[in-house]
Amino acid sequence: MLVSLVAGCAGFSPVYPPAPAAAATPDYNYIVGAGDSLNISVWRNPELSMSVPVRPDGKVTMPLVDELVAQGKTSVEIAREVEKVLGKLVRDPVVTVIVTGFVGPYSEQIRVVGEAAKPQALPYKQNMTLLDVMIAVGGLTDFADGNGASITRASEGDKRYSVRIKDLIKRGDISANVEVKPGDILIIPQGWF
Repeated sequence: MLVSLVAGCAGFSPVYPPAPAAAATPDYNYIVGAGDSLNISVWRNPELSMSVPVRPDGKVTMPLVDELVAQGKTSVEIAREVEKVLGKLVRDPVVTVIVTGFVGPYSEQIRVVGEAAKPQALPYKQNMTLLDVMIAVGGLTDFADGNGASITRASEGDKRYSVRIKDLIKRGDISANVEVKPGDILIIPQGWF
């Protein structure tokens, strides 16, 4: 009777398989998203070189290049498209695109919801781990059930994994540190005690 009462007070948290251990994401290429800043350099044409923001519609505009879609592409793909457009007006353009402000597309952002100190969406970075995410969001609130947290992984058809945030950041158990993937959603529920 006492066990069922304590179990009822603790709340129900569904059981998910533990998140897989960290493993390097091979050949990750950053994908440009709305809100990113691009530094576009056109060799031997400084008047065409500039920094431009990627607008909310995912496009960029620069001299001689109108409405070029940048969102969802790598910096190299954007450079080749700018070269193609400029090639009609400039002799043998050589273009380099460097991403200087990182936001990334929504599909690749790590979202943290629930009992994080600062719930937010974070741009994905290669080899990013749960510890990196927790540092960025300022840790857990006093009411968080850190070991009841889960990750919903979009890249695996919204499969859910359990994670042990409390063990990681309160107890220093580095075995609880797992890799996050682009598009992951970290859900941190509220604890009852």
